[in-house]
Amino acid sequence: MSVTLKTEEDIAGMRVAGRLASELLDFLTPLIVTGVTTREIDSAAHDYMVNVQKTTPATLNYAPPGHTPYPASLCTSVNHVVCHGIPGEKKLKDGDIINVDVTVIKDGYHGDSSRMFCIGKPSIQARRLVEITYEAMWRGIRAVRAGAHLGDIGSAIQRFAEGHGFSVVREFCGHGIGTRFHEDPQVLHYGRPGTGLKLQAGMIFTVEPMMNAGRAAIRSLADGWTIVTADHSLSAQWEHTVLVTETGYEVLTQSAGTPPPPPISD
Repeated sequence: MSVTLKTEEDIAGMRVAGRLASELLDFLTPLIVTGVTTREIDSAAHDYMVNVQKTTPATLNYAPPGHTPYPASLCTSVNHVVCHGIPGEKKLKDGDIINVDVTVIKDGYHGDSSRMFCIGKPSIQARRLVEITYEAMWRGIRAVRAGAHLGDIGSAIQRFAEGHGFSVVREFCGHGIGTRFHEDPQVLHYGRPGTGLKLQAGMIFTVEPMMNAGRAAIRSLADGWTIVTADHSLSAQWEHTVLVTETGYEVLTQSAGTPPPPPISD
């Protein structure tokens, strides 16, 4: 594992990119309502990135080994879609939950964040899944500090999720990020305290747990990108990009409209 510690110049660039990713989600928030199509969300995002922010959509035509180029400027994952949902003509309806995942590139640096949105009045289970996943992400983030271990992050997320009857997707994880979209380390959302890579100040990575209301098993659709729950249960995900500091952490993907951290009491 080759982890790059970021310089002060890198950190400054990542702060800008992270803020812009969050501001993109702020811009999209009022558009994510009953009756809108996920393609319309993608189109609005692309226009805002390119023409307002002067950023580049990192996902558009992104093609890691073994994949066809991703055809959109963000990911829209609705209900039982775990991640990498491709925007299309499907209209959002009352009761849906949707994850919108954005990554912008500004001056070579990547800002990566996602949020969940509840459309109309979702079921009690759906809303609870969204809320518990959000708190699980923050419990993972609050485990970040120089000298801690990656396993501390995963353990905090896993114990909280499973303690509330939800399962943690294991095939996808957080990742290092900087001038490249995906770098080391891999940040698992399960694990044991005190295990894994020791964190150092200057590391930047995402914390982005995916949690299912049913079993953790997933499957890939024929498009090669869309991942769904194997049992068709609901799935939720939140994501922030985080800098490790000497005394703790700094969340880089924050802006005026970012949901506040949840109050956490054990």
